[in-house]
Amino acid sequence: MNYVILDLEWNSAYSKSAHRFVNEIIEFGAVKLDAGFNEIDSFSRLITPRVGKKLSGRVRQLTKLTNEDLAGGEDFFTVTDAFTQFLGDSVLMTWGTSDIHSLIDNYLYYTNSRTIPFLTRYCDLQEYCEKAIGEFDEGNQIGLGHFAEKIGVDFSEEEQHRAAADAYLSLKILRRVMNRYPLESCILQADCEEFYDRMLFKNFFITDLRSPEIDRAQMKFSCDQCGKQARRVKRWKLHNKNFNADFYCKNCGRRFSGRISFKRRYDGVKVNKRIVEKQEQSEKQETNDKAGE
Repeated sequence: MNYVILDLEWNSAYSKSAHRFVNEIIEFGAVKLDAGFNEIDSFSRLITPRVGKKLSGRVRQLTKLTNEDLAGGEDFFTVTDAFTQFLGDSVLMTWGTSDIHSLIDNYLYYTNSRTIPFLTRYCDLQEYCEKAIGEFDEGNQIGLGHFAEKIGVDFSEEEQHRAAADAYLSLKILRRVMNRYPLESCILQADCEEFYDRMLFKNFFITDLRSPEIDRAQMKFSCDQCGKQARRVKRWKLHNKNFNADFYCKNCGRRFSGRISFKRRYDGVKVNKRIVEKQEQSEKQETNDKAGE
């Protein structure tokens, strides 16, 4: 089995014909690996944009690309056809899913279809590497450069934010953490509607206690001192997408606040709950009061 690590650069531009902004891809950079994660080929192409004739200042600053550079690039489909041949039957990998979203956005713009023709199997390297070091948190993902620093991978900041350089940095990180977690568990079958439904699903917090997706049994709290179930003494109140209520443990006399949130994801509801000290709440309220003076 071969693998291809892909990184994209894009420029957000407004399309008058589509009446929306498009994350128009301007560069492909990729490295191909064999089953032992040894490099066997590389890919780097610039794309001449159709939607945004000029790069935004932020993109110019990050990538060091110029409008003149892109004028000498190729057509989107010329590059994607070449990349299709390069990819073959390899597993496609990207750091996070933003590049996949960008590809979907571009194919929607050019073909009115969300399907990425060359994509059959996919692995989110960001998720895999975070799981490999035991720090996966869907709500707090680690950026490429930050992750490299975190595990001691050397890289030049000046070389980053170009597609090929970021693909190679992803490879360095992968080699550092590989074999700590089963890679196969993070490889998705991507040539199906379910993959696109998953990719395009927008997570949201459930803020209505009457929602049938809320399991009320999850809203019970046990005392963190004696382990006995505590009794809720105040009604639930919603604040910053969290439900909060005061609890009292009859067994040991402990009083605390319980905080819980319900986040709807594609494959279910994620419950996050924790105990908040009454003192912590008072200090936060005092800070808010001072800010409002």
